[in-house]
Amino acid sequence: MCAVRANVGSALFGTEGQIGVNRGLAEFHAGRPVLITGGGETLLALPVEGLDARRLAEFMTLCAPAAPRLVITARRALALGLEATTPVELQITAGHDVDTILALVADAKIACASDVKPAGPVAAAAIQLVKLSQGLPAVLAADVAVEDAIAFELKIITVEATAVSRFGDDAIRSLTIASGAAVPLNSGARTRFVVFRDAVGGSSVAIIVGKPDFSNPVLVRLHSACLTGDVFGSRRCDCGDQLKLALARLEDVGGGIILYLAQEGRGLGLANKMRTYQMQEDGLDTVDANTTLGFDDDERDYGIAARMLQMLNCTRVVLLTNNPAKLDGLAKAGIQIAGRMPLEAPSNADNRRYLTAKAARAGHRLDHLMASLADPTDPNRDVAPLAT
Repeated sequence: MCAVRANVGSALFGTEGQIGVNRGLAEFHAGRPVLITGGGETLLALPVEGLDARRLAEFMTLCAPAAPRLVITARRALALGLEATTPVELQITAGHDVDTILALVADAKIACASDVKPAGPVAAAAIQLVKLSQGLPAVLAADVAVEDAIAFELKIITVEATAVSRFGDDAIRSLTIASGAAVPLNSGARTRFVVFRDAVGGSSVAIIVGKPDFSNPVLVRLHSACLTGDVFGSRRCDCGDQLKLALARLEDVGGGIILYLAQEGRGLGLANKMRTYQMQEDGLDTVDANTTLGFDDDERDYGIAARMLQMLNCTRVVLLTNNPAKLDGLAKAGIQIAGRMPLEAPSNADNRRYLTAKAARAGHRLDHLMASLADPTDPNRDVAPLAT
């Protein structure tokens, strides 16, 4: 019989905080509540993602006699017409059914006259945890008395608020190389795929093209995964075109690296990306769609990308990008930026508004697009009316 004594911070178990966040994410993915603690406060938090009438009724019974509140981001509060600079709480009553709650969380056309109060640090940690789970950025939360918390701990996972705030850095430190192999491409390029894995099983991939010389700055593309554009050729974005252009550029210079990052939808996740697409169908641009849903315009962090490059012994790069935030993110994480090369993907009638919003509102360097819009003889102007 094996007697196991888990040491706090051991290589086998990790820290207690890390274990709590990992398990809390799994519970949120499954639509189950967790306890979040910090500063003498304990909240019972349930993700709004996947909420239905039965789940809502059971949660309200579980919270009784306390009434749950709806915790939303400051971005979502502003979209509802409420003043906010931090996450806020809205009181939920018996009159709030599932449809009402979901409308408060994800309806682009609803306004709210409710009184709000700033969310405390524990509720803010719940929002951060649900963002990490890539669900809708909102939770139902209720205060839990100490005696109830002790009883709940027998069945419900406990997460420390401070551990949630540290999770991003912990995930970067946990990064390991899982596997790698040579992968010849149809273009004739010889590549090696190196798969990285973090503490929660997320996988990003480095595609090493040719034989880059790591004694000199290496041409690198940070590419966020885009199922719609990269795989199915969606015309709503320029992601697939940028990936093809980057690969061709690396082949031309004899080598380089593409980091294919698990950051679908600028870090929102695929489900939320589709929600923002629907909001764009209803008239919002890509920036307003993200913020109306309650996210920042761009939720990505490039610490993982920097760590991947460091593990490949690539610390000086020339970045293939139109996005200055990628330059800043890598530089802050210790990667030396030796230069930038633009990726001038073509525009079309379906992505012109998206690209224009990225240039005008998110600071992307799309000089070729703006030049074509200013040139009355350019055939690319013969598309949908310009709007941001």
